[in-house]
Amino acid sequence: MADLINGLSVDVEDWFQVGAFEKVIDRKDWDALTTRVERNCDAILQLFADAGVKGTFFTLGWVAQRHPALLRRIAEQGHEVASHGWDHERVFRLGADKFAADIARARAAIEDASGQPVTGYRAPSFSIDARTPWAFDVLADVGYAYSSSVAPIAHDHYGWREAPRFAFKPVAGSDLVEIPVTTAQFAGRRLAAGGGGFFRVLPYGFSRWAIRQVNGEDQRPAVFYFHPWEVDPGQPRVAGAPLRSKLRHYTNLGVMADKLTRLIGDFRWGRMDELAAREAGRVVAPPPALAA
Repeated sequence: MADLINGLSVDVEDWFQVGAFEKVIDRKDWDALTTRVERNCDAILQLFADAGVKGTFFTLGWVAQRHPALLRRIAEQGHEVASHGWDHERVFRLGADKFAADIARARAAIEDASGQPVTGYRAPSFSIDARTPWAFDVLADVGYAYSSSVAPIAHDHYGWREAPRFAFKPVAGSDLVEIPVTTAQFAGRRLAAGGGGFFRVLPYGFSRWAIRQVNGEDQRPAVFYFHPWEVDPGQPRVAGAPLRSKLRHYTNLGVMADKLTRLIGDFRWGRMDELAAREAGRVVAPPPALAA
């Protein structure tokens, strides 16, 4: 357990680009809104620097195109820059051809801004699932080394319950590795334990217990993620959004930075590309939908 290095990742999107508000904020209005992603990412970079850790920033191409200096700072400080797609459109809404165009556009913008090759991908809202296994073939065809796009749970917003909890190779004959976001096991059930809203809302002790379980009982690294807007309690409030979406988005924003500092101090952390390279030799069987 002491030798395990967990994957630390940031899904770089602005406060108005989240799935919770997609029905009340139109993409065509994004450029008219006040952006806060750069200031929030700079706060995260400082938090990481203070803790002496490196991580992976899965970035929207839309953000990279408008904030190239931010991408350069991330890369220059030793972090990995990876792809989160172009504008947070979920994979199941794209189809194979549009998905290929989306990730190509995003990759070009991210590499141009950062000066760093992009070898990792995370689907918006973990939207590679039982409906979209073809997305792995597209990623493999264009040379991605790894994806971290599967949430192996049942959830009202996303999830692929039948997927493995740990690294698997989704495409026969390809070295592409999928690294699912972390889940824990309790009483025969899988529990989401990889970060985001679950980390903000639930007591810190739950996340510590879950990562200890994965590192200890399972002897595998955890994969943790969060967003820049989650460390920003001063962000604008969105009128007209459903109450459930507001609760998920705004709860405990003010405590997030302190909880992150504690989490980073309690475990060992590193970049996702390095984790994927280590896990490539420990893959498990793929989901039945991909095993044929």
